[in-house]
Amino acid sequence: MILAGTAISLLLNLLAVFYLISVFAICLMIVFENRNPLKTLSWLLVILFVPVIGVIVYFFFGRNYRKQKIYTRKSMADSARMADHADRQVMLLSGVLSGESDAVRSKEHLIHLMLRNNRSLLTLDNRIDLLVNGRQTFPAMLDAIASANSFIHLEFYRIEPDTLGMEFSELMMRKAKEGVKVRVIYDDVGSWNIRKPYIKMMREAGVEIYPFMPVRFPSFSSKINYRNHRKILVVDGKVGFVGGLNIADKYLHGLPHLGPWVDTHLRVEGEAVAALDRVFIADWDFVSGEELPPDRSLDNVLRTENRCLVQVASSGPDTDWANIMQVYFSAIATAKSSIYLTSPYFSPDESLLTALKTAALSGVDVRMIFPESSDSIIANWNTRSYITELLEAGVRIFLYRNGFIHSKYLLVDNIFSSVGSPNVDVRSFDLDFEVTALVYDEDFALRLGVLFAEDLKNCTEIRLHDWEKRRKRDRYKESMARIFGPLY
Repeated sequence: MILAGTAISLLLNLLAVFYLISVFAICLMIVFENRNPLKTLSWLLVILFVPVIGVIVYFFFGRNYRKQKIYTRKSMADSARMADHADRQVMLLSGVLSGESDAVRSKEHLIHLMLRNNRSLLTLDNRIDLLVNGRQTFPAMLDAIASANSFIHLEFYRIEPDTLGMEFSELMMRKAKEGVKVRVIYDDVGSWNIRKPYIKMMREAGVEIYPFMPVRFPSFSSKINYRNHRKILVVDGKVGFVGGLNIADKYLHGLPHLGPWVDTHLRVEGEAVAALDRVFIADWDFVSGEELPPDRSLDNVLRTENRCLVQVASSGPDTDWANIMQVYFSAIATAKSSIYLTSPYFSPDESLLTALKTAALSGVDVRMIFPESSDSIIANWNTRSYITELLEAGVRIFLYRNGFIHSKYLLVDNIFSSVGSPNVDVRSFDLDFEVTALVYDEDFALRLGVLFAEDLKNCTEIRLHDWEKRRKRDRYKESMARIFGPLY
């Protein structure tokens, strides 16, 4: 008995020593990654003060794979051909924009930035329809799919096998049986409810369908935190869709405890459709191993004869830069008159937060819409933790109360617009694979401005003197949630 007790004690001591050595090594690894000091400190605190669990959480959610370049793939955006196109556009940009309005030319630096950091080619001939909520978006998508003659490329973070999801699935299976090439990518975490029978059904009907980075043991910890949050549909290279809606009943009917689901999507015709398809093709190469011809969709581009400048921007752990965050930062930091921003989740890094406050202090009209109630309790409290300092800087904050607003758009100086999948938070800008349409067009900006004004009608503006009277318990919740903001 004494020998057994001694052996157990020795084993526990060895485990404790091993754990301490492991913690020390992990802490050194975090420090040497040279991340944002706030994120580094947050992870160090979690590991040091939450024994064992902190280490496990770090391995699942904390490692920096952009720096490690663990996600490499065959991507048109990284090819020498795309680099040549982008470099050529940089050299010719001033000439291309010479006939544009002063407002468009004032945003030349943003176009230049995205050509350099993301090789997001500037497309000139486009027509864009602004779709509000699922009742406008899903019928437009289904009509496009039903009209397909050549191919359907569909990529979504969440596809549910519910009523709406099955309507999409049955239509795609029907088109596949007609000879249309149907390719589908779904995120393995976002589409958690998709099961093997659903996949089998789709494939037997001729639909090619793959999960994005399936989460399986033993590679579980290296993939779970890096998700494909994109929402893309391209049909025949002639029409494309991008925005904030996923394919599930709740995006059409809302949620009982939140009310209607409020969201924004785009229907695109023209040259930008090919740019959107390139993002899909790069992802398809990655998930399937099939290298599709890069310029196939260019032959099908529908000429709109409508001058509307668009760049399709994508970002993720596979890119050298946080591309979308950089263009948001630059647009906000150089704004002259107005910044209108809507995001369901708000957890910016220090640079973006400073840019917003500095703009407001400089006299720019900065207005932001957040949801009054959210589908994520922690994210909602984290968002609220930033309200005081934003109000103090002169930013006007509005809480949407007629349902859950999930729209993700930015409008700057009534000329630069962004509508897509990224939220204004660390996850979207640094961890997830995202895509957005950057539009440099006064007519579209006017339409987006009207939408923002309509959204404001369903909001209550927060006043600083009223906000400071909120309950102490709410302040504690905000502070606790904010600690974890840089971690997810």
